[in-house]
This record gives sequence, C-alpha cells and structure tokens, in this order.
Amino acid sequence: MRGVTRARRALCAAVVAVAATACGGGSGGSVPGVASSSWGDPQNPLEPANTNEVQGGKVLDMVFRGLKRYNAKTGKAEDMLADRIDTSDSQNFTVTLKDGWTFSNGERVTSHSFVDAWNYGASLKNNQKNAYFFGYIDGYDKVHPDSGAQSADTLSGLKAVDDRTFTVKLNQKFSTFPDTLGYAAFAPLPRAFFDNHSAWLKKPVGNGPYTIDSYVRGSQMSLRKWDGYPGPDKARNDGIDLKVYTDNNTAYTDLMAGNLDLVDDVPASQLKNVKSDLGDRYINTPAGIIQTLAFPYYDKAWNGPDTVKVRQGLSMAINRPQITDTIFQKTRTPATDWTSPVLGADGGYKEGLCGDSCMYDPGQAKKLVQEAGGLPGGQVKISYNADTGSHREWVDAVCNSINNALGNDKACVGNPIGTFADFRNQITQSKMSGPFRAGWQMDYPLIQNFLQPLYYTNASSNDGKWSNPDFDKLVDQANAETDQARAVSLFQQAEGVIRDNMAAIPLWYQNGSAGYSARISNVALNQFSVPVYNEIKVG
Repeated sequence: MRGVTRARRALCAAVVAVAATACGGGSGGSVPGVASSSWGDPQNPLEPANTNEVQGGKVLDMVFRGLKRYNAKTGKAEDMLADRIDTSDSQNFTVTLKDGWTFSNGERVTSHSFVDAWNYGASLKNNQKNAYFFGYIDGYDKVHPDSGAQSADTLSGLKAVDDRTFTVKLNQKFSTFPDTLGYAAFAPLPRAFFDNHSAWLKKPVGNGPYTIDSYVRGSQMSLRKWDGYPGPDKARNDGIDLKVYTDNNTAYTDLMAGNLDLVDDVPASQLKNVKSDLGDRYINTPAGIIQTLAFPYYDKAWNGPDTVKVRQGLSMAINRPQITDTIFQKTRTPATDWTSPVLGADGGYKEGLCGDSCMYDPGQAKKLVQEAGGLPGGQVKISYNADTGSHREWVDAVCNSINNALGNDKACVGNPIGTFADFRNQITQSKMSGPFRAGWQMDYPLIQNFLQPLYYTNASSNDGKWSNPDFDKLVDQANAETDQARAVSLFQQAEGVIRDNMAAIPLWYQNGSAGYSARISNVALNQFSVPVYNEIKVG
C-alpha cells in the first residue's frame, strides 16, 4: 500500500456532516465508550478499489469485511466471509460464502456483492487506483485495456452461480491468489453503492463492525459500533473518533495532555522520552513496512545507462545504522533487501540480498558517482511531504550523509512538499524530477506484494515507472508456481534484478509504534502497523 506516511490536511471542509471538532484534532474532551485516535485525511473517497494509502485503509478495515482477513498477530490469511475457496489447478477457483452476513443497511451480502464490486473496480471507466489487483482475472484485458476504450463491462472470469457461490477464472496460474483476498480492494459492495453512488460516497455503507457516523475533512471522522454486525470480531468499544492532525508532534502533545487516547505513529522527536512518558503504554513492534527512495524513470536524467551507478553510489553513501539509531531510536532497522523481516525466511525475506550496495561505503559511493559522470543536474533533491516533522529529520540526515560521502555540501538537499495529498498527487501525475520518499506497507503478507505492485511494468504502485522484462518474466513464473519454496526462490531471483539495477534504494524496515492513554486498554498493532481498533477497551 503506497503512502505509508500519514496523510494530513489543515483545511476544514464538510464532506459528510459537520462534527464539533477543531482542525488539527486537539479539541479535547471524550465520548463515553468511544476511543479517540490520531489520523490523517485519505487521499480519495473511501471506495475499496480506489483506496491504496494507509489512512483510508484504516477506515476500510473497520467498515468492511472480505473473503479473508489477516490474523493481527501472525498475518496469516484466514477465512472471514469465505466458507471455502476450492481449486484443483490454481487457475479456476470456486468461492462459497458463509450464510447470514449483511451490510449495515440490512442488505444481504451475496456472491453478487463481490462480483459486482470486482467488476466495478476493474473497469477502466471507473478509474480505480486498485484496478490492477483484478488483473489476473480472465477478461481484464477487455475491461481495462492498456490503451483505447474498454470492449467489455464485466470480467469474463467472474460468474455468480447462486447467492452463496461464485467462480473465478484467472488468466494464468496463481497459487496464492486466495491469500490476496483479504485486501480491501476485494471487499463486497451493497447495491446502494451502485444505485446512488454520490450518496454512498458521502456516507459509505459496509459490512464491518463499525459504521461511519460523520466526517469533516481536515477535522474528524466518527465511527460507531454496529450492534447488528454478524462477524466473530465484534467491536469491544462503542466507537472510534479519528482526529486529523497536521503534525504528529501535536498529536503526541494532546495524548500527554489527556485530549487524545491513541497515537499510532509516535514522532521521531519524541522517541527519546516516550518510554519514560508512557511506560507500558508504548508499543514498538515489527511491521510489514519498508521505506525506500524511488526514482522518476520517466525523466531521462534518471533513466540513462550510467544512472545505475549513480543510484548504487547514493545507496552506499547513506549511513543507515547511524540514522536508524540516532533519529529513530532503533524503531527502524537498516534494510538489506526490498521486503520485510516479518515475512520470515520461508516467506521470502532474505537478509543481505542487497549486498554491498546497501552497505555504507563513502569511498566507493564517490567513485561510482564520478564514474557515472556525476549527479544528474549536479544535485539530488529528495522530495517528501512536509506535513509531519519526522520526514524532514531523516531526509536531512540522508542528505548530510550523502554530502559527506561525496565531499560536497550541496550534493543533496530536501525538497519539502506541503501536504501528503499534494505530494501523492504530484507523484501519481509523474511530476517528480528526482528521488522521492516512498513507503510501502504490505497489503497482504506475501513476498509478491513487496515486489509486483511496485516494480512490475505498469503496476498499480509503480510510481517511478521502472520497467524490466527480466523482472516481469520471473514474477510471472513465480506466481504460476504451486510449490511455495520454488515460488519464493523465483521471487528472490526477481528481487536480484531490482538489486542489480538499484530500481529503488532500500532505506530501513519500519516498526509499528504507538502510545495510548490510561483511559483505554487492550491496545495492539497488527503486522500492518495499524491499531486493532475493534479490540480496544475503553474505561
């Protein structure tokens, strides 16, 4: 999921209904039985197939339930609405739904709820950011062609058999396809979504343990427990108030002042004192998140034959251990591959796969950059969203490290962009002129998810537009492999292509960090670094 860093926006603009809170979130007060948590406005309206950043994802995870759900502790994909998913060839799947599920408006969840939602998400004319996730389903090339108008409105590989059964035919073998189905893009949608789309966007209706009560952009979203929720993971509180903050330092201050119950991204400036401030109410746990520097390959300056050496040199100029120790207080770990340790060795994580290119070596860094003819344009400008304090700190540290290695105090500078939304919009519009901050939070715990969405040609989150046919071929082979060990090996070979081209510079693996008030308990982060909101107890 792109955009790991929290979205922020200062402007208060009513989207659903006016709520009595102030911009910035620090309004004080508390609602009995309801926990308050820091948050940032999502980039887009909360359509499941159009949300691929963390803040919107948090809400979807409370409002929707899909065929699968990822275990909060292990990350394992477990059946939720799926009674079973059967296949004999890893290409044709039959999905049988559990009975008794409804949306919060009373409408039954049926096979059509999934088939219609997936067809909508895949359709080119609907312009959904997560359309790519339906790309393995037969007929996607007709519904979402690479060029020209679509020639079909529905995926030929999707068929509703009856209210509780539907079939999925893929265009190639994909042995782990069922494990991807806990991702929010695959959530079901009620008929209300299609019958009155504009009204649904103003107040989304789902089938999860919470309903959206109100939302004021730039201020707060209020979610409330749905008493009729039929699932096994009912909310253990009466609701969650997500308060928008333009600075997570302000959120931390409000937490300490008793104006906020939960901060799920402790700012770097507070890490030195957070343990003494909060004691056991501070959480620091591994998460499936990696931070990288991405590059604009649509810019010829970064896509020449010698720029591989530039990228390798920049990577070797970054003193990862020093930065993770001093700025992040060991809540980050220097990255040595492009995945995450939470996958484990069997799941595809391979410590040291990056090799010397991820080791700090200022002498070799300078040599490589010089051999390449110097930095494109004579200077590296690292773009980042400026609406949280922590990015400025580490970008400055990275630039200082690069400048010291290259012996030039102007070789690297930070390029702050006002808000997360503005930053993401410039990225998605291919307006970057140099390296930019990229964070990836896994959508599902598979090595495939750390590689394909980010580096496959024209993939949904391939923001830099990198393309390599050898990488694409290895990914296709890995997806078709039914033996997990063999599939992992092929994915790691594909990761080797990323390494040899330094398609992106891996920086560090990120822990999930959070702090909470004495007013709430049973607080935990899942392997995606998102609070398990439904388990929180208030009072």
